[in-house]
Amino acid sequence: MTLGTHRLRVLRHARFRRFLLGQTTSLLGSGMNTIATTFAVLRLPGGGVDAVGGVMAARILAVLVVLLLGGVFTDRWGARTVMLAADALRFGSQAALALLLLTGGARVWEVVVLAVLLGMGEGGFMPGLSALVPGLVPPEELASANALLGMARPVTSILGPGLAGLLVAAFDPGTVVALDAVSYGMSVVALAGLPVTRVPGSGRGVLSELGRGWREFTSRTWLWVTTLHIGLFNFFLWAPFLVLGPSIAEQRLGGARAWGLVLASEGIGAILGGLLLLGRNPRRGLTWSVAASVGWAAPVAALAMRLPLACVAVAAFVAGIGAAVCTTLAATVIQRDVPAEVRGRIGAFDSLGAFALGPLGLALAGPVSGVVGAERLLAFGVLWQVTAVGAVLAVPSVHRHEATPLEDKRVAVH
Repeated sequence: MTLGTHRLRVLRHARFRRFLLGQTTSLLGSGMNTIATTFAVLRLPGGGVDAVGGVMAARILAVLVVLLLGGVFTDRWGARTVMLAADALRFGSQAALALLLLTGGARVWEVVVLAVLLGMGEGGFMPGLSALVPGLVPPEELASANALLGMARPVTSILGPGLAGLLVAAFDPGTVVALDAVSYGMSVVALAGLPVTRVPGSGRGVLSELGRGWREFTSRTWLWVTTLHIGLFNFFLWAPFLVLGPSIAEQRLGGARAWGLVLASEGIGAILGGLLLLGRNPRRGLTWSVAASVGWAAPVAALAMRLPLACVAVAAFVAGIGAAVCTTLAATVIQRDVPAEVRGRIGAFDSLGAFALGPLGLALAGPVSGVVGAERLLAFGVLWQVTAVGAVLAVPSVHRHEATPLEDKRVAVH
């Protein structure tokens, strides 16, 4: 067996191949949808920048509200069932939006309502990722499976917006939204072809099950510490980067094309990082995950230091590699070390903790930079990230954490 074949042997599992194809198609549609919906709202009566912000905020809020319930229902009914329902909801919301846009009858409030439904679907879908994948591949191939799923995101984030821009110019936003609906439909088909997971019945109420999930989450110091680390990273470092980066690019790097190059470089780095992880199972995966998170500071530091575009792009490439290593290994550690019956709730708390402060960081980055200056705010974020990585690695339960012995913990299926 060649090295390349060995690293891709996870693809020999038909169930995983099916899910990977459906997830990649769905992500491509999502990447196209953001551009299409933005231009659609800008062109609607009463639309504009404020309306676009309202639509995006409604979607994010819905994700955060539904996330914990998605975790409870995942553990209660099985990941496949909940993810199937979530994707059916996303399919319906996007099909309805496409119909409204194509018939010329869409209004801003209708787009907001459908964005809420789309966000509810996303919030229901996300916790299932942690719970579903361990039932599709053996434990020793979890890292490779997560790496391939992780690679799908940067690939589609590069292809999706570009393809959407071409299609919006050639046709209209409604056509692109319709294609997004089709992508969710394909994900529904992929999930429907997976076996139903057997989950133990529970007579407890939702609040009781959430309470148990919270106790499981907080009982693992390494888990809540690393979740808090990513949440504060999003607030202090990444939110200012996403808000101020385009403005800095417009002022001194060459505008939108330059910023597109930076984001594309990050995506290419993430793809390479995923490729490097295929076939690997580091014993200290958590340590490597936390250490790799320092890579996110590289492009922010390059902007703060007023380096030229080429340096910023290279730094973004490094950040992409770090992001792939960090997220892939973190997901693998959770899947291997958390009991199957609470993986959905643990995944929900992990996602909520990681992203809850992101919207606040995005809202504050502009006003705060106006007071202290963009470069100083970015430099503070870099200092925070480097210091935080060192602090997290100093936590005993993090730097002493090792992979549990490999045994087949896949969920039994019909």
